[in-house]
Amino acid sequence: MTSIDLPTLAKRVHGELFSRSNDDIIIGAAPLADAMAGHITLLDHEKNLPKLQVSSASACVTHQTFPDVRIPQIVVKNPHEAFAQICQLFRPQIVVTQKHGIDRLASVAASAQISERSTVEGFVSVADGCAIDAGTHLHPGVTVMQGCRIGKDCQLFPGVVLYPGTVLGDRVVIHSGCVIGAHGFGYRMENGRHAPTAQVGWVEIESDVEIGANSCVDRGTYGATRIGEGTKIDNFVQIAHNCNIGKHNLICAHVGIAGSASTGEYVVIAGQVGVRDHVKIGARTMVGAQSGVVADTGEDEVLLGSPAIARNDQAVVYASIRRLPEIRKTVKQMAKQLETLMGKEKSGE
Repeated sequence: MTSIDLPTLAKRVHGELFSRSNDDIIIGAAPLADAMAGHITLLDHEKNLPKLQVSSASACVTHQTFPDVRIPQIVVKNPHEAFAQICQLFRPQIVVTQKHGIDRLASVAASAQISERSTVEGFVSVADGCAIDAGTHLHPGVTVMQGCRIGKDCQLFPGVVLYPGTVLGDRVVIHSGCVIGAHGFGYRMENGRHAPTAQVGWVEIESDVEIGANSCVDRGTYGATRIGEGTKIDNFVQIAHNCNIGKHNLICAHVGIAGSASTGEYVVIAGQVGVRDHVKIGARTMVGAQSGVVADTGEDEVLLGSPAIARNDQAVVYASIRRLPEIRKTVKQMAKQLETLMGKEKSGE
């Protein structure tokens, strides 16, 4: 078991220690909900002070001193960064040194061009005409179909599937279960049956993109579906055929983007958002959770609701909805008063 005294911990994270004793020993690090005696925890906001007061933690990392806190405090400018460093001291990541080369249990086509400085693990399948650059690591169970090109220093985790013709830039990270380049959801009616439309395009993912587990990016109908440089995509995201996702976007879990939609740079799309086909979302626009984008947007907007509209307009809508019971009651009272007045008028009172 690792044990570190508080002065040493404070020095490691360039923090200032506030404690009545310098011989406190810490044996672990955990968030407030899980911290036990001997653990150091994180206090990142004053609202969590009551939780800290009843916690069993022996010390905390925070951004300022709190006189009423009974346990030692390490004060730093960035508590999250410091706490992450401390966690790694007690729970160091296991680094497995993987030798470059092709595992004997991998299936690699003779025509595939694979750098000697890349790593292809067991049960990986690489088909004809593929090219894989230096530093790329294909974890067990990855399938790379015909004609794919993968750049430098990419990481494809177990179970990733690249359909034919997929192109990855450098330093692309794709997590387990992703399918890149599957056929788009396009059909036409022929003789009472749904017949598939052409799906002869490909997917192109630019450098420094990361795609979370179990997400899908469909190939273009005739050309490319593109994901721009630096974009980060969460788990369980669907990006349909012919989409053009801009650079440095953040796309959260359970987002669905329909075919031929596009986004500008630095767009943020929160969880469970739906984007209609052929819609354009302007640069630096933010779309709130569970919104439905049904029309083109401008740049630098903040949109909420379904259909998604400007935040200020949506706030008025929400306020009105909350007042509906009160408004209904008022209308009923006014109707009764009007009925009474009309009755009196008829009777000549």
